Amino acid sequence: MSNEPSSTTARDREPMVPTLEQRALHCLGYFGHYLHVHAGGRCGKQRILAKLLTHGGRLTQRELQELFPISAAALSEVLSKLEAEGLISRTRSERDRRQLVIELTDAGAQSATTVTEGHRLFESRCLAALADDEKEAFVSMLERVSRDWRGTTPQDADRPRRAQGPREVAR
Repeated sequence: MSNEPSSTTARDREPMVPTLEQRALHCLGYFGHYLHVHAGGRCGKQRILAKLLTHGGRLTQRELQELFPISAAALSEVLSKLEAEGLISRTRSERDRRQLVIELTDAGAQSATTVTEGHRLFESRCLAALADDEKEAFVSMLERVSRDWRGTTPQDADRPRRAQGPREVAR
């Protein structure tokens, strides 16, 4: 036998254990993906239907545009799809012929109600795995991280960060 160190391959090495930060970011990424897919993204068809329902089933296209962070062209495309599915109607405003009035159809109102009820059910169950005191602590920590991330860009990664205790953070 030789006293020479044996060379190891990547297969022979122990797998790297992710850091707590990597694990947290992985979970946050999953949560973001899940919410995007199941809650209609930032401004998909489901969100537009639900928003129309909460505003009495009727808004102008301009009012809708102000409620969502998307371009006028993207909103128009989504509205065209909803109209083709028979969920909304678009008509010219009587007061301002330049404006389009977006109105839920009966089928659209039913779909929006179903979506809204589904969101409420999800909200009521989303933290069911936690006890009430755990929910409070979890939300408090998320709020603290959220405040810390506001205004932070990847270029800020080099700047020193100071951990704050729960007493130092205003609620």
